[in-house]
Amino acid sequence: MEQYLAILTLTVFLSADAQPEHNDFSITGCSETEKESMTGSDGEEAWHADFNQKTGVVTLPDFADPMSFPGFYEVSLADQEVCKQNLAVLIKAYKSPPEEMEPPETSIYPRNDVQLTVDNTLICHVTGFFPPPVNVSWTKNNVVVTEGVSLSQYQPRSDCTFHVFSSLKITPEERDIYSCTVNHRALQGQPQTKIWSVPEAAAVLPSVGPALFCGVGLTLGLLGVATGLFFLIKATTTDTPDMAKNIKHLMQWTQSIKTVPPGF
Repeated sequence: MEQYLAILTLTVFLSADAQPEHNDFSITGCSETEKESMTGSDGEEAWHADFNQKTGVVTLPDFADPMSFPGFYEVSLADQEVCKQNLAVLIKAYKSPPEEMEPPETSIYPRNDVQLTVDNTLICHVTGFFPPPVNVSWTKNNVVVTEGVSLSQYQPRSDCTFHVFSSLKITPEERDIYSCTVNHRALQGQPQTKIWSVPEAAAVLPSVGPALFCGVGLTLGLLGVATGLFFLIKATTTDTPDMAKNIKHLMQWTQSIKTVPPGF
């Protein structure tokens, strides 16, 4: 069984009163098939090595004065060699011990509020697993999807497990159903699948909302007028002897306000 070694280095910067201000970290991971090198601060990734493209990737937001990481990729290559040597020594020393594994937990959610035919992104968050890797696959309406899929770097958690994000670009349409399936050795051949469907609320077109609220407002307004007329008529019948004449004027006025102009 393949063994995985992760080396985590944590540097804590203290304030003048010896309180932690920032936690910088770097991680080097290796196995027979996996390579990873990453650095960051306060739990956020700042840079990682892309061993397939043979370059370093800055993952910080665009700043007015962007940061650079000169020489980091070359150092990561050297760290990989050290990692592999240490892994071989540990396997030999411990006589290939059984690998410790933790199964993942998976959740799926959209990045933005969902509207029909508006571009969005589905995110599949896989967390709490050890060791890497995990395999993440997507389907749309039971058809496997590969276009528009991305996978983040494996990121360490405080309990020495990992988490990772996979995303899928979507343009939701009514009755669409998506799924995210996660496979990991600790699941022992029983992959986790999470399903997400386009919510019914997204099927309400934006133009329907104002018209609906306008209709509700008109209805409530007419109810208010009717209630007011009821009490006004009641007061009129009590205080005025010419009841029939007053009711006739009130009914004429009521009829005049019931007509709504076309196109309201």
